[in-house]
Amino acid sequence: MKELQELNLVKVEMVGAVAKVTICRENKRNALSDELVAELQWCFDNLPPEARAAVLTGQGSAFCAGLDLSAVRELSTPESVHHSRMWHAAFERISFGRVPVVVVLHGAVVGGGLELASACHVRVAESSAFYALPEGSRGLFVGGGGSARISRLIGVSRMTDLMLTGRVLTAEEGHAAGISQYLVGEGEGLERAMALAGKIAGNSQMTNYGVMHVLPRIADQSVQDGLMTEALMAAVASSDPATRDRLAAFLDAKTNKVRAGN
Repeated sequence: MKELQELNLVKVEMVGAVAKVTICRENKRNALSDELVAELQWCFDNLPPEARAAVLTGQGSAFCAGLDLSAVRELSTPESVHHSRMWHAAFERISFGRVPVVVVLHGAVVGGGLELASACHVRVAESSAFYALPEGSRGLFVGGGGSARISRLIGVSRMTDLMLTGRVLTAEEGHAAGISQYLVGEGEGLERAMALAGKIAGNSQMTNYGVMHVLPRIADQSVQDGLMTEALMAAVASSDPATRDRLAAFLDAKTNKVRAGN
């Protein structure tokens, strides 16, 4: 079986309980080739067992400049469908994987790069980040899950504007639109992302799993179905032994604090 250290375009290093995953295709501004997408899928399928959260970042001046167009130039229609579904499978491993993923956005976050970012759970943008979906001007359509994920972040009308007009959003405009949850200065993204991931790694694994896997599905359900799903997830989380230990520790500490105050 391939080892993490044998990957060519992705580097993984553990920092405590956080897996720092770096895209290493700097000479192509981290553009997404088939090899890179396959390595991302393998990486998130095979994170070290001690990982409780992950940070995704890109080497060099850009997070990800989008699709490597040479990969799709000669594809037939059936091949294009298969190609898109390959991306879906890879990004699914991030969105519905084993650990929450915090992504650092800097420089170009364009096309497939924005689709990749939208598959992550928490997005930290540096002031240099800019966003675009240039597929429309190239006769293409998003193929990496963007129509489902990006539209949920910024709304269908904003995504329509980006695709039809080629509009580019600055880091501030993207933040206001809902792409990022955190906006920091140049060079400050990785530190903030690692701090957030460290905090997330300290959560109950069952709670993190529910937030990643159940919360987005509830959003796609009717209100009544969603409430039932919520009740079931709440019951599972509260009955988890780790949760019971956390609650007991919290209540004991609260009781001791009250007694000390008296």
